[in-house]
Amino acid sequence: MAHGPGEESLKRGLRQRHLTMIAIGGVIGAGLFVGSGAIIGEVGPAAFLTYAITGVLIVMVMRMLGEMAVANPSTGSFADYARQSLGGWAGFSVGWLYWYFWVIVVGFEAVAGAGILQRWLPDVPLWVMALILMVLMTGTNLFSVTSYGEFEYWFAGVKVVTIVAFIALGALFVLGLWPGRDLDFSNLTEHGGFFPNGTGALFSGIVIVIFSMVGAEIATIAAAESDEPERAIVKATNSVVLRITVFFVGSIFLLATILPWNSTRLGDSPYVAAMEEMGIPAAAEIMNFVVLTAVLSCLNSGLYTASRMLFVLAARREAPQRMLQVSARGVPMWSILASSVVGFACVIAAYVSPDQVFLFLLNSSGAIILFVYLLICLSQLRMRRMVPPERLRVKMWFYPVLTLLTAAAIVGVLVSMFVREGTRSQILLSLLAWAVVLVAFALQRRAIGDAHLTEPGIAAETRADAWMHEHGPAAELEVDAAVGEGPLDPELIRRVREEGYATEGM
Repeated sequence: MAHGPGEESLKRGLRQRHLTMIAIGGVIGAGLFVGSGAIIGEVGPAAFLTYAITGVLIVMVMRMLGEMAVANPSTGSFADYARQSLGGWAGFSVGWLYWYFWVIVVGFEAVAGAGILQRWLPDVPLWVMALILMVLMTGTNLFSVTSYGEFEYWFAGVKVVTIVAFIALGALFVLGLWPGRDLDFSNLTEHGGFFPNGTGALFSGIVIVIFSMVGAEIATIAAAESDEPERAIVKATNSVVLRITVFFVGSIFLLATILPWNSTRLGDSPYVAAMEEMGIPAAAEIMNFVVLTAVLSCLNSGLYTASRMLFVLAARREAPQRMLQVSARGVPMWSILASSVVGFACVIAAYVSPDQVFLFLLNSSGAIILFVYLLICLSQLRMRRMVPPERLRVKMWFYPVLTLLTAAAIVGVLVSMFVREGTRSQILLSLLAWAVVLVAFALQRRAIGDAHLTEPGIAAETRADAWMHEHGPAAELEVDAAVGEGPLDPELIRRVREEGYATEGM
């Protein structure tokens, strides 16, 4: 994707096999392997339905994002779409909030990975191990986008193989095709029934489950650095239903069938407990390795995603211009380093002040991804009418009804977070983070002036959006400079005049 006149471009080093595995494995995080036991304990045997309901929500968001991304592949992805459809405040908000979410996740995953490694290396301090993981993943991202894709390909491969193997073996176990076993689904109805905690528990669990599915949208960002972005986005969008059904709903159904929902063994690692129940040797060691892989995968992707979002913000003149510098290998070097620095700071905070500073950082990013998903819904709701019909090769189903229902469901989850005492601080601190971002946007707008708010400026911005859709994603960042979000470039002025883009109001 080009990011401005005279600048180098990000190298398109991701292959289709990389994007396929990023799409498939991106949705499988450590939360599935570790946190699913808590959901089963809260909801009961019907926990797989909670995952299915949450999956529908993610599928709707991905479909909307797929519609916009196929029409306009972009490294900025939903931050760009929010800006084009809702205004500069929305693009600024999505870009910085999404960056903040992932840099906090990077620090958290580094600490989590270090905790797993300490099982094998107990004498090495946790913070040292976390910093080593940060250095390794930073180096991977700095080397080339291909190295990121290659690491993610194998990380995702391990996760996918593990889940598929578990589902295959678990199915044999519950169907009575396992040595010494008979057909047995009794755990689904015994111990208090299918809904031991009431049907309301199905929906209360969504608040936790939704965070274990975050990451499906990364494929739409990575696709912009491939040779065939539209093809990759279409595949990622169309396969999300199968991914969630198999990896989440299928595996959670088997967990609830193999072990009683109220078993204390589900607490720490439900997959280890299920594998031990099946008599699989070295289950704990196998799953520790898989969870470590999932953590490293999240760390790797989080750093990649944060750096690309910061890169796009810089191209919009909404972050320091140094972040635009691309290395000889075609990666945004300073954006990666800046994102890594925040990750390092989180690791240090986890060591120095785990119960205050680090906990504050985690809580202040807790609901941010839901804000981003909500803005994606609102962006698609408006952008559908802005995109020429011939560019709508992927369409959101039953527009605008499902778009509005999805947005309402996300608002419902946010309200539920506020009502629940355990998650109220997350929603309040996340709102505080958004407020800080909006203040920064207002200050940034004041610094560049208000020409874009005049009637000629608004008219120019409207024409800019139409021109961008005609010329494709390579033009979008250059257009921003022409509508008052940065210094005009003489070459850009010459180009837009030659290509018929009206410059009144500039």
